[in-house]
Amino acid sequence: MLRPLLLAASFAGALTLGLPAGAMEICQGYGPQTPRDIASAAGANHRVWTPAPASAQLNLCNIHTHTNAEHKGPGFSVFAGSGEHGGYRCNATDTLTPAELEDPAHGHGAFHGVKPGDTVEVHWVFSSCDVSPGQGLGACLSEQCANPTLRVESQVFLVVNDPAALDFADFAYAGNTVGGLAQPRALPAGTGDPVVFLGSTTGPKYTEAACSPLQVTWSVRPQCAKLDIGSLNRWAEAGNVFKEDHSHGVRQLVTAPALLAPIAAPTN
Repeated sequence: MLRPLLLAASFAGALTLGLPAGAMEICQGYGPQTPRDIASAAGANHRVWTPAPASAQLNLCNIHTHTNAEHKGPGFSVFAGSGEHGGYRCNATDTLTPAELEDPAHGHGAFHGVKPGDTVEVHWVFSSCDVSPGQGLGACLSEQCANPTLRVESQVFLVVNDPAALDFADFAYAGNTVGGLAQPRALPAGTGDPVVFLGSTTGPKYTEAACSPLQVTWSVRPQCAKLDIGSLNRWAEAGNVFKEDHSHGVRQLVTAPALLAPIAAPTN
């Protein structure tokens, strides 16, 4: 969700274009927005900034999840509806076995709002500020660093009841530092080359008519991976430093070309 920074309240009212009656109004003057269909490179918002460095050169400041994917991608293209609890599901959702769909916690898991069969999009948020990992996007800045360079690494998971599936602990933060920078134990691999683009913060408070002013470099992996539900519950039970014990809502897909950055072809 990338909850909003504690910035000036002047960002609260989005300016809109003057469009014909009945037409969707979209934000005027904002940079490119997120989430998007990562399979489409088209975009007409040419506001640019220097992309964030690789995540290994930044501080991990937050990890959180959304129930259903905010982005649409090759491996998660099943529409789950509009509104805060809409988004996209993994394509393989309907192929899960009864055993994979069984809820070992019977609805009482420590990580709320997620059950086997659900899709979650996980965001690892990185900041250029000298900060420690913590709760919300406010952990990504400080009084001494109020305008951070932000990068989000994203992976969409299909949650299953299967201890042989991926363990979230492998991607969590447990006081891990590399070269003096806070880092997750690892980032997911094997789900395709990440699609990298310029965008914004997300979450259900934003729409195409109410845009986010923040500038984020995104790196979204195009395929789903199966994740064991027990590992999410253990992450919550352990009292992670992010104070995350539930999955958040989604921002609906941004489709207006004027609100999307063109995605550059990868260079080898």
